[in-house]
Amino acid sequence: MTIKTIFLDRDGVINKEINYLHKIDDFEFINGVFDACIHYQKLGYEIIIITNQSGIARGLYSETDYQNLTKWMIHQFLEKKIRILDIFHCPHLPNLNCKCRKPKPGLLINAKIKHSIDMAKSWMIGDKEVDIESANASGIKNTILVRSGHKIDEKNSKAKNIIDSIKESPQVIIS
Repeated sequence: MTIKTIFLDRDGVINKEINYLHKIDDFEFINGVFDACIHYQKLGYEIIIITNQSGIARGLYSETDYQNLTKWMIHQFLEKKIRILDIFHCPHLPNLNCKCRKPKPGLLINAKIKHSIDMAKSWMIGDKEVDIESANASGIKNTILVRSGHKIDEKNSKAKNIIDSIKESPQVIIS
């Protein structure tokens, strides 16, 4: 049996964009993220976070720092009765040409295999075109690009939908 999933990028979608975020004190959830995730769960979606974290390879923070922040973040979701099924991250530098760093689809393909995900019924929400490219390369056509992270080129975006913030996503994801 396959499941349908909402894939979320972390920085710029779940939390306010801060370069190389790795401290809990610097983490600030984007307004509306919890309500949006509750909406997804009510529609029967699982939630998976997909994130590039090159700060690890750059030596700006450790894998342990990343894991500690991630555990804290997951706990914040759980307090709101939101279950995050899994989190996949790429710790590599952009120039290493690994298979997991977005825009390559490795993280999404790994999630698909591990959790039997129906990519045609799933969604990707990101704040960069690399999120959309990764989704499309993995078979996800339902995509949302949010303006709450990086500056985006809306005219040339391959995103199916462009909105200001994850807060607006329940108006797009309705079934």
